[in-house]
Amino acid sequence: MRIGGLRKTSLIDYPGKVACVVFLSGCNFRCPYCHNPAMARGDAGAAVSSEAFFELLADRAGFLDGVVVSGGEPTLQADLPVLCARIKAMGYPVKLDTNGSRPEVLADLIRRGLVDYVAMDVKTDPRGYAPLIHPDPDPRDLLSSIRTIMDAGLPYEFRTTCVKPLVDPEILETICRLIHGADLYVLQQCREEEVLDPGFFQNGPNRRFSDEALSDLRKACALWVRCCEVR
Repeated sequence: MRIGGLRKTSLIDYPGKVACVVFLSGCNFRCPYCHNPAMARGDAGAAVSSEAFFELLADRAGFLDGVVVSGGEPTLQADLPVLCARIKAMGYPVKLDTNGSRPEVLADLIRRGLVDYVAMDVKTDPRGYAPLIHPDPDPRDLLSSIRTIMDAGLPYEFRTTCVKPLVDPEILETICRLIHGADLYVLQQCREEEVLDPGFFQNGPNRRFSDEALSDLRKACALWVRCCEVR
């Protein structure tokens, strides 16, 4: 298990809970705006041992309410089920952050009761991931993950980081059609500092949406889902 880092306490990553966030190193996507580049590239390696992580969870029993497994992309790690099972055995609910590229892993975790909350990032129209996000993605994997999440009976959310040209009103409508009726859809403002590809922001036009524009996008998306938020 390649644990690249920990956030010992978070009040925002697991809705309604005081959580610890464990970041697993390595990702199969190359989002240019990714604000955790070392984790995405896998440079973080195994900065924290598994035993140190579990010792932290034991020490913070009674204070923490849950654990967020994030990345990178957690579903790339073969021993992810073992990690989740051990966290659950300690009495903590598990929230999984995923890009949805490995629907079979996601479905297995849900079937085995190893996750309690799923957050999936939908980067853009699934047909438009190439070339910025992934050179040769399979949109069917993303669509399968969306359906698996919505049918699982667990709390969940879908998230989109709003950055041009990957997001515009038409693209968001396409995404909303795919997640029509979802419990929660979150629009996220992008960050321009410490990203995977600094040139993406330096060499292009303004890629951020204003707060007013994000508010307008939220109102449009709210017509398709039960709740839409801006974070």
